[in-house]
Amino acid sequence: MWHFDNTAVPAVKTPLPGPRAQSLLARDEQFMSPSYTRIYPLVVARGSGAVIEDVDGNLFLDFTAGIAVTAAGHCHPHVVDAIRDQAGKLLHMSGTDFYYQPQIDLAERLARLAPGPSAKRVFFTNSGAEALEAALKLARWHTGRSRALAFLGAFHGRTYGAMSLSGSKLVHRRGFSPLVPDIHHTGYPRGCTACRNLADPCLCVEQIEETVLKRVAPPEEVAAIFVEPIQGEGGYHVAPPGFLPALRDLCDKYDILLVADEVQTGMGRTGKLFAMEHWDVEPDIICLAKGIASGMPLGAIVAGEDIMDWPPGSHASTFGGNPVSCRASLATLDLLESQYIANAAERGEQLRQGLARMQAQFDELGEVRGLGLMMAVDIVEGGDRQALAPQRRDELIQAAFQSGLLLLGCGESAIRFCPPLCVSAAQVKSALEIIADLLARGRDMRMTG
Repeated sequence: MWHFDNTAVPAVKTPLPGPRAQSLLARDEQFMSPSYTRIYPLVVARGSGAVIEDVDGNLFLDFTAGIAVTAAGHCHPHVVDAIRDQAGKLLHMSGTDFYYQPQIDLAERLARLAPGPSAKRVFFTNSGAEALEAALKLARWHTGRSRALAFLGAFHGRTYGAMSLSGSKLVHRRGFSPLVPDIHHTGYPRGCTACRNLADPCLCVEQIEETVLKRVAPPEEVAAIFVEPIQGEGGYHVAPPGFLPALRDLCDKYDILLVADEVQTGMGRTGKLFAMEHWDVEPDIICLAKGIASGMPLGAIVAGEDIMDWPPGSHASTFGGNPVSCRASLATLDLLESQYIANAAERGEQLRQGLARMQAQFDELGEVRGLGLMMAVDIVEGGDRQALAPQRRDELIQAAFQSGLLLLGCGESAIRFCPPLCVSAAQVKSALEIIADLLARGRDMRMTG
């Protein structure tokens, strides 16, 4: 197992990309699909914890976690040992047609951990998009209704059902019509002060009822409302306190299923195992993936026992719930419950406070938002915190890469911070120092220019 000295990270030893990386990039350019969205020329060799080493020996501090996937960190020994043990016993037998203990163990654990008192059942997939597809099918089957409601700014995946539910970017939809019919979109409450007092009616949900359910989509035809408790790709916008409880009440009023997309927010990232726990709301269906197995391909939907009533053969997956991935997930849950959920809450608060201090120091920083280690800050035009600056955001992400810090964007002009949940206080401090240095250099250049 690879070990490293935390004090030496980041450590960029070559121009980026280095010579070995350049050779691999040329081959990638020749053979890989152009649809991938590579942000900067990072060619990874190995990872450990919150550290990535590229093929030229450069060390990077990883605040992307492979797009919020490696929850327990890269190659955590406990997860790797579970994978190795299971790989020596059984790689595949398809839980669609046969039985094996890792799948049953994980289903029971997820069903018992999911929020709310209702008995639950689990269906396994390979990815988040597949989980959304399964949730849409199940909702239509259980209710006998065709319509679904989702939110502008949402990202649910790129397969046809998930893409039809998404309302984030035109590039995800352009040229792929016709999409799945009977899916409607409405606004997601961003910074809505009316939703902040739990004692008052949620005006955002009242508006959904008045403008959508009474004008466009008859409620008796709506199977489900799909919602991210924190919009991910859309910009890490957190649902106001009153919104999700009111949405739960609206669904109950019309017998509509509430589907929580916790693909990015789940598995401890927000400082709780499921983000919906922050609002004390029990969804009818929860969609999971990303951090569920710390890098192994796995997704799931967790639904009420009375809701998951589809018959044998109505939905299946050859590889979903693969035994190796299930063992990786069980090992990940051990780590999350024992230490890393608590660490996500603590390090997330450290990150939030650090970004807030920088916001007071640098006029390029706009709103700081998020929960736990799902944090973002808008990059804005200096002096005007309402004027979003996506080009400057992209420049800062590139500059951070050159400095050995891996970041990603989200929303219109936000930088997202989603490191592995094992990230240390020293690593958060180092990331904040790198960003502050880049902002200070940019400010100095503007002043001297």
